[in-house]
Amino acid sequence: MPTTATHVWRPSSARRVLLDSFIPVVRGATAVAPPMLTWPTKDPGDVLDYQLDISPALVGNDGDGITTLDVQITPSQPGDLALTSSAADGTSAVLWFSSGQPNTIYSIAITIGTMNGRSIQRTVLLPVLPLSVAVNPTSALQTNSGLPITDQNGNPVLII
Repeated sequence: MPTTATHVWRPSSARRVLLDSFIPVVRGATAVAPPMLTWPTKDPGDVLDYQLDISPALVGNDGDGITTLDVQITPSQPGDLALTSSAADGTSAVLWFSSGQPNTIYSIAITIGTMNGRSIQRTVLLPVLPLSVAVNPTSALQTNSGLPITDQNGNPVLII
């Protein structure tokens, strides 16, 4: 009789951003703010893990790691992007997101506390775009140009 295989979960590296503001600046040079951190686009129907790696902020402090996470999503209305779970994997914050309004760029403010008392706050952008093509039912209410009329959640309004 076959046995069930155990699964070791590992966050996807495809949706990982790394802090880049801890790069040394040459003496006499002017520090320039790095570009906004941005995760790859998600579809409103996706439920995916996204990572923020803070290891550059902890260089030289072996053993320090994430102990607390506080996550704030903007905008935050019904049907918007939702944080479904969060975890720490050493120096990476792993956040699972679901939902989201199409054609919206969400701003996720993350405050991280470490074992050695450090506090790091960064904002990461997460664009939500309709990446899958939805087939509209023939009973969907349409505009004069043939586009479906949708409710606040992006579902087509049906003629009954």
